[in-house]
Amino acid sequence: MKGVKATVLIVDDDDSLRTSFEKLLLSEGYNALIAANGMEGIELAKQSRPDLAIIDMKMPGMGGLALFQRLKEEHALMPVIVMTAFGTTETAIEAMKMGAFDYVLKPFDIPSLLQNIAEAVQAGRLMKSTVTMGGTGEGEEESGESIVGTSPAMQEVYKSIGRVAASDATVLIRGESGTGKELVARAIYQHSKRIRRPFVVINCVAIPETLLESELFGYERGAFTGANQRKIGKIEQAHGGTLFLDEIGDMPLHLQTKILRLLQERSIERIGGRETISVDVRIIAATNRDLEQAISEGRFREDIYYRLKVVTLSLPRLCDRKGDIPLLVAFFLNRYARELGVGSPGLERGGLEVLEAYSWPGNVRELSNLVQKLLIFHRGGLMTRESIRQSLAGEKTLAEEISLPEDAMRGWVRGRLNGKERRLYEGLTDEFARIVLTEALAATDGNRSQAARLLGISRPTLHARMDKYGITVGARIHQESERAKEENHGETSTR
Repeated sequence: MKGVKATVLIVDDDDSLRTSFEKLLLSEGYNALIAANGMEGIELAKQSRPDLAIIDMKMPGMGGLALFQRLKEEHALMPVIVMTAFGTTETAIEAMKMGAFDYVLKPFDIPSLLQNIAEAVQAGRLMKSTVTMGGTGEGEEESGESIVGTSPAMQEVYKSIGRVAASDATVLIRGESGTGKELVARAIYQHSKRIRRPFVVINCVAIPETLLESELFGYERGAFTGANQRKIGKIEQAHGGTLFLDEIGDMPLHLQTKILRLLQERSIERIGGRETISVDVRIIAATNRDLEQAISEGRFREDIYYRLKVVTLSLPRLCDRKGDIPLLVAFFLNRYARELGVGSPGLERGGLEVLEAYSWPGNVRELSNLVQKLLIFHRGGLMTRESIRQSLAGEKTLAEEISLPEDAMRGWVRGRLNGKERRLYEGLTDEFARIVLTEALAATDGNRSQAARLLGISRPTLHARMDKYGITVGARIHQESERAKEENHGETSTR
């Protein structure tokens, strides 16, 4: 049976729609609360504090806009999606200006609706999840995260966060992969005056280039084939709040021009639109790229570079703050032991010496992945010096790790080298990537957060790759399966 993902409140006066919605949400693992009018919705929200509310704009008695205002007053960090018929789209746009997460048109496109729900729930959790700073993380709540470390380098990071948080200045966070750039961005947001407004994350690598522009800027109906309705982009969703552009060094040049306009004029245009839309957003960007080199090579605009670096925070590599390793190990042991339901194991004498002698090219994320991997395979047993050394050394080849002899792998590749397949390299790479993703999901019993940590990628990147390869997580992914099987739930329609 699926674990409950989140609690979603539905407020609509249509009995059949509420029933269909409830069935859809339950089939997808959500807990559904339903209300027939605005007052019922307010009371349910007060009692159950849902993760997301989906409300109809046109209802007798208390209308959708009035209900939206009440919900945002009493539950500022709860995302709200508004539902509307084609005739009341402008009302929905007004709700967007007031801070709604998104709007959807009736009748619904079910896959798009479910994606909206998942994104809204995730956005709400990011806004509500507290990032603590400057300690051991021992007091971390299950719903929060910690930036762990007391080294001089991290003390400087904490000071910088404190100095910049209260302003609306654009911030550029620089650091190698795995140093915690998103956590720092969230800490800045949570200590800012925009804390009660949206925090919207865009990973410029995780979203395919062909979709990134529409995700950022939205589009008008008829802008291109398949644009059957107006879509509000992430920048508009962040109105009044904070927009975090992760991996901005990988953003395509033609989009950098549009982001430059946003930075200069605080305005955008939707794809296919002529209206200039004013947006009030605070920009935080992050990159692991050498932007100066990218500028010299013509891959990054110099003017946007200077607009972004109003304030620059540089995060230290783990090898430059090895004194924090004992704190980080203790923190990750406690966190993952709790997630796996095992006792927090001990660390054999000398184990820390091995960890402190390692160079950590993947920084804190690599250390986090190592601790989780050791816990999964030891199931709470003592983490020995030798097991740590073996994991770091990577003594097994990739072929051995997946229990497939190297010559068999080479034979598999040679069998495809017949000249008949176009783009063979991409095809083989995609096939292997699909195997890696499904096995990671199988090893974590379908837990996407754990799978992303094991693979050393972000959760949005994992989701993007799952979408690319058509991987879905069903009711349960069995560890013993050769590959994770896609579970067909069927297409549910809501009318």
